Amino acid sequence: MRMLIVGAALVMMTSAAMISSVVAEDDDAKGAQKLAMQGRDDYWHCLAREYSRDSNQGLSEQDFGRSVAGACPSERQYYRVALLDYLTTQYPAIDSGAHLATANRAVASAQKDIVTAFVKHRQPQK
Repeated sequence: MRMLIVGAALVMMTSAAMISSVVAEDDDAKGAQKLAMQGRDDYWHCLAREYSRDSNQGLSEQDFGRSVAGACPSERQYYRVALLDYLTTQYPAIDSGAHLATANRAVASAQKDIVTAFVKHRQPQK
């Protein structure tokens, strides 16, 4: 009888440890996702500030693209790192190089989108 009680206690403790581990992993994933989304938003806001600068009005697509590629270095790096952390938390079995490539593609996509918007909405050349 005593062994049965001890066994039941061990099962309950193990179950509690496993549940708290799952909850902690879920909290980590949610936190990483929140940081990745915040990083994305900060980077996009910074790119939007670059887009709206008066000094960009006369730039060609290529010049504006180079300007955007060098703009917002801290926001860009924070977004890349936060997204990499989220992907690693969400998909731990996938190679970290693949996660880095995905994060780099997300940054490049944001830059491409802002350049596309610039080209579509700039004043026609006179």
